[in-house]
Amino acid sequence: MTVTARERLLDAAVEAFAEKGFTATTTRDIASRAGMSPAAVYVHHDSKESLLFTVSRAGHLAALEVIEEAAASEAEPTARLQAMVREFSAWHATNSRVGRIVQYEFAALTDEHRAEIAEVRRAIEARMQDALRDGVAAGVMDVGDLPGTARALLSLSIDLLRWFSPTGAQSPQDIAALHADLAVRMTRVH
Repeated sequence: MTVTARERLLDAAVEAFAEKGFTATTTRDIASRAGMSPAAVYVHHDSKESLLFTVSRAGHLAALEVIEEAAASEAEPTARLQAMVREFSAWHATNSRVGRIVQYEFAALTDEHRAEIAEVRRAIEARMQDALRDGVAAGVMDVGDLPGTARALLSLSIDLLRWFSPTGAQSPQDIAALHADLAVRMTRVH
């Protein structure tokens, strides 16, 4: 499979943003990592922020797809919640470099791009709220604050980006299993 110039550029942007952060990364740095001239960056993107938006949008849409597929994989509410939290955590651990960028560089996006990303974030939260609502309706979950609990459960996955290391003692699957178990413990009827 041949990697296109656009793909090389996006991969280089991910590397640079993950290593240096958005603000400290220059288009020259991205171009150098991609083996291109600085002018070549502007053939594909009109700005460094446009590159960030492309990375952020792709990452958020991938995370939404993970949530939706996990939700569709289980009918029983507790199993669905476990699958959603497990897969969302596994995705963040496996894609921790992209995850850090999409979560922590949100403020660097333009207002228009932030609004588009915020829409995807709301969709992810809505899917989690739906799962919790179904669990409450089935009598297997006790959740007094659906939006707050949905955000807390999603935060388990998002927060692992601060400390997870791909070379650490815990695998993405270990962390994902722990988070899925915690989600059930946090929401079950006592």
